[in-house]
Amino acid sequence: MITFSEACRDPHLFGSWFDGDSWAVWRVIDKALFGEPLDDAELAIFTEITGRAEAPTEPSTEAWFVCGRRAGKDVKAAALVAWLATFGAEQMGFLARLVKGETGVVQLIAVDRRQAKVCLSYLRAYFEQPLLKQMVAKSTAEGLELTNGLATEITTNDLRTSRGRTVVAAVLDECAFYASENSANPDTDLYAAIKPAMATIPGAMLIGISSPYARKGLLWNKHKKHYGKPGNVLVVQAPTWRMNPTVPRDGDFLTEAFKDDPASAAAEYGAEFRKDVEAFVSIEVVEACVELGTYERGPVSSISYAAFVDPSGGSQDSMTLAISHQEGGEDDGLTVIDAVREVKPPFSPEGVVAEFCDLLKLYGITSVTGDRYAGEWPREQFRKHGITYDISERSRSDLYREMLPMLNSGRAVLLDDEKTVNQIVGLERRVARGGRDSIDHAPGQHDDRANAVAGALLTAAKPRWKPWLFLFPNEGGKDWKNPKTTERSYIP
Repeated sequence: MITFSEACRDPHLFGSWFDGDSWAVWRVIDKALFGEPLDDAELAIFTEITGRAEAPTEPSTEAWFVCGRRAGKDVKAAALVAWLATFGAEQMGFLARLVKGETGVVQLIAVDRRQAKVCLSYLRAYFEQPLLKQMVAKSTAEGLELTNGLATEITTNDLRTSRGRTVVAAVLDECAFYASENSANPDTDLYAAIKPAMATIPGAMLIGISSPYARKGLLWNKHKKHYGKPGNVLVVQAPTWRMNPTVPRDGDFLTEAFKDDPASAAAEYGAEFRKDVEAFVSIEVVEACVELGTYERGPVSSISYAAFVDPSGGSQDSMTLAISHQEGGEDDGLTVIDAVREVKPPFSPEGVVAEFCDLLKLYGITSVTGDRYAGEWPREQFRKHGITYDISERSRSDLYREMLPMLNSGRAVLLDDEKTVNQIVGLERRVARGGRDSIDHAPGQHDDRANAVAGALLTAAKPRWKPWLFLFPNEGGKDWKNPKTTERSYIP
């Protein structure tokens, strides 16, 4: 029997990775996580980073580590997976709960493929140690199969990775930054998928390790509910310089980071949840605007349609198009989304423009609105196919800001399109330094569909110009404005 804290000090196991005084705070966590006794000095550190006066006396069923960047989260996460699948599986009683022929899994869920590759590299290196190497039965693309009947897996955030499996332990690495096109709340949905997979394993352990982000989502909810409170859910919160003294708080790097962007640095390195970021709109509001079972509406000759395109160069972002129309009056009517198209990279921009123009012509549309992306290029490409490209006067944030009242009032009718709904719900409102807020997608997520839909809603909902008698022509004579208010003035 060897405890996790002992394994992290043993040179024949993980000791060479965690040697030195810079890992002192982690050593306290290593012991507290599994209920090992703490001496007075260790208890003082434990109280500092958890807000709890008394240390746990038994292993935690859940633990959430809110730590700044460069705190050593990835290498520690991989070590937890290696120990839980070997020595820990025996000590925690996981093996005794598996029936004959059943394979238990210790999972590490990474935020993306790059991070998964880093963690897998650490895991494989651990199992090169002689004491662990003899336990490897087979190496797989995502981890290792072991001679004790367990397997380790390192994958990215996907609800399917836990369904139908027996999960004896799971580590959610950087869970505050999970992203998925198939879920508006990928962190909480993954948590909900993993917990039933642990139901037959008493003492199964779930650990979340992440830098913090906004005051929402799984990590924030766990922190809000359990930080500083006794129980079998342990919450740790500590800045980079406390977890890793080799990155000093008063060093040039962190000093410059806090000077450039205090709010971002306080989250990235200070382990503080951001107060300048909040959810844009709730999923309940958006889902109330969805017409269930309607995935696209075909063109009707008697309807006048509008369209908005979000262009792309074809190498990184998707290129999207949304078509819409207005029903009823301008004040009490509905604005309806009829079709949404998305082409993911890589693709030929010219080919996608041709494809979009064919669809626009089916709806009788001769002009499309879009942003100022790539200067003259979109206008030239759409012009080749007989479609006028009008530049939107609204910024991306303006589109979302003006779409919100339409959603809240139920005057927008959306298609039954899960990806679009998730992108709209995933939008965030941020307070900029100048005090003006901006609305954009969260880190690692996308809003290409949401942008096209917002643009289409506002393009269709704008007042339809009729023959007006304009007053007060401006000096250029091309536009007619009231010189006193700079607003358009007209009489029907």
